Amino acid sequence: MIIRRSFLALPAVLAALPSCARRPEAQPVAASTAPQLRIGPQGLTQGGLAFGQAAPGSRVTLDGKPVQVAPDGRFAIGFSRDAGPTARLAATAPGGATEQRELAITRREWDVQRINGLPSAMVTPNARQLERINAERKRIAATRRVDSDLPYFTEPFIRPAPGRISGVYGSQRILNGEPRAPHLGLDIAAPTGTPVAAMGGGRVLLAADLYFTGNTIILDHGHGVTSLYAHLSAMNVSEGEMVQQGARIGAIGATGRVTGPHLHLGVNWLATALDPAPLLPPA
Repeated sequence: MIIRRSFLALPAVLAALPSCARRPEAQPVAASTAPQLRIGPQGLTQGGLAFGQAAPGSRVTLDGKPVQVAPDGRFAIGFSRDAGPTARLAATAPGGATEQRELAITRREWDVQRINGLPSAMVTPNARQLERINAERKRIAATRRVDSDLPYFTEPFIRPAPGRISGVYGSQRILNGEPRAPHLGLDIAAPTGTPVAAMGGGRVLLAADLYFTGNTIILDHGHGVTSLYAHLSAMNVSEGEMVQQGARIGAIGATGRVTGPHLHLGVNWLATALDPAPLLPPA
């Protein structure tokens, strides 16, 4: 199935594409002293991942922070669950011409989930467990700072596993009556042992047993775009390994803090957690 894109375009300097991971084609850059800016109707939302195209050699910033640009001008930007209402995207071409635009970020509504019956130790960790959790958070944070030049970040992603969607991005979870941080991923429920595939090509940044997410794999797809696969019953890759899209990297399980076997799928742009659902083809 082909997912059509609309464009956010700066003909002389910049063209940014909405979410739905499809590789933008290289666009010819026309000389212009007054380029026009067009914005497509979709893609700039809370939790959204967008891909862009700038003139090769351009400098791009989002809200004043540098964005890595590939040699052919491609780049990625992302927006958090609570982003908005606006963001400023700017690009400066090699010749010095600058384009900038205030982007309107669409607000979304979020579900509330209540989960009861979890062991109290998993809801309220003790001092030793907290020490482990804090160390693991630092390790994960380090993967979120990786901004490699791998070229896989705009590949059309595939679904990593079949199954029922049992949890959605952005929902607020209340565990044993205690409000917790929002759920920043997509849960796919399936029997233990169901194969899990890499949603895109990349390098394994992490393959480890973590307190909350159990057996966890993080893949780097390039330009700050990473995917996370949690609660696995098995891990079939090692840190530093390169994997192709569709390669089996593990199996669905119930490790870590869970109520049943499922895959927790996460997608990040650097430290910003994104909604995986719009990036996947229909089930």
